Amino acid sequence: MRGFAGVWIGRSLKGFEKMTNVVVVGSQWGDEGKGKIVDWLSERADVVVRFQGGHNAGHTLVIDGVSYKLSLMPSGVVRPGKLAVIGNGVVVDPHALLSEIDKLAAQGVTVTPENLRIADNATLILSVHRELDGMREDAAAATGNKIGTTRRGIGPAYEDKVGRRAIRLMDLAEPDALAAKVDRLLQHHNALRRGFGVAEVSHETLMQELTSITDRVLPFRDTIWLLLDKERRRGARILFEGAQGSLLDIDHGTYPFVTSSNTVAGQAAAGSGMGPGSLGYILGITKAYTTRVGEGPFPTELHDEIGQFLGERGHEFGTVTGRKRRCGWFDAALVRQSVATNGITGIALTKLDVLDGLDELKICVGYMLDGERIDHLPASQAAQARVEPVYVTLEGWKESTVGARKWADLPAQAIKYVRQVEELIGAPVALLSTSPERDDTILVTDPFED
Repeated sequence: MRGFAGVWIGRSLKGFEKMTNVVVVGSQWGDEGKGKIVDWLSERADVVVRFQGGHNAGHTLVIDGVSYKLSLMPSGVVRPGKLAVIGNGVVVDPHALLSEIDKLAAQGVTVTPENLRIADNATLILSVHRELDGMREDAAAATGNKIGTTRRGIGPAYEDKVGRRAIRLMDLAEPDALAAKVDRLLQHHNALRRGFGVAEVSHETLMQELTSITDRVLPFRDTIWLLLDKERRRGARILFEGAQGSLLDIDHGTYPFVTSSNTVAGQAAAGSGMGPGSLGYILGITKAYTTRVGEGPFPTELHDEIGQFLGERGHEFGTVTGRKRRCGWFDAALVRQSVATNGITGIALTKLDVLDGLDELKICVGYMLDGERIDHLPASQAAQARVEPVYVTLEGWKESTVGARKWADLPAQAIKYVRQVEELIGAPVALLSTSPERDDTILVTDPFED
């Protein structure tokens, strides 16, 4: 193959096309245990990229008995020799960023521009976004229409991005131009604040907020699409790390009870600047049962002692918010939808050990809607509220699966449960997690294998 001016380029590209990059996405409503899996994979990766969301979701990593709670940082930042990248699809709260860097430093993890790069075109979350988020949620709660946001300003920041009035990281390097952009942003936000009967924010106040963090944040900026293209061409293994879950996707989730960004695997390309053909293996993280935080439909939710058992055994509390998660049976119909919308190659099934000791287990295989059997969750909010789950019942197991690292360590009924999940969702299990410890993992397929 010849390139421009007749230069032979085939040799320089040979090899990297075979190198598999991996995209990790949640296949449910988030909280599937992505942190452990991403950390497990990051040991095999050279670069770890966050491609959407903000600091409204979190990962808990347990390494050598030490827990690291991350909300904005890519999981690779805690591993020496890895490059962590925050892509343009992420909305970045600079104060949350610096706070997380300081917390990691207190745990002995040094974050510098050598191991963390942030897209210069990433949108910044500011105090006006956080305040607007809270005002809207309070107003919605008063009328019984609360969405259940984390009040961290994620949605309003994305709104400003789409409205073409956002302050981006690169703007901090141009103080003369920044002033005019702040005025345009405040024209919008102060109009909203007047509507809520809240005092306006002055130009000087917001400028001071930005200049106070400029010197610490700007050194991390980079042209991420170019950086990743160079890494790809040199044969680096790139791990793309999503936040939340596919069912919280702004388009494909249970709207309006969703997050403010696209969480499906396709966003890994748009949110980093890499082409879709470079994504490679799509790994869907899937909990062996189902949980959800906040408001919204949840067909298999359990309000009985089994739901309480799953919550207590699984320590189901949000990493960032501490909110108690709602718990229910595994919903194969929903995960099957995620397999389709993400193009999932294989799944990492987590928290199988939480099901130990139950007499029987149920899996949702579809729904009844107004007397008719359907095999997917409808997009209509009203219809979602009316569906009733259709279950198959499996025998449980009494033996412990905690710490199992090979199939032979699992009870026969546990293996049967896993095989049933594979069949119902239409995707194979690539990894099986049996505890929060990273080494307690049964590897079926290594997503990074060439």
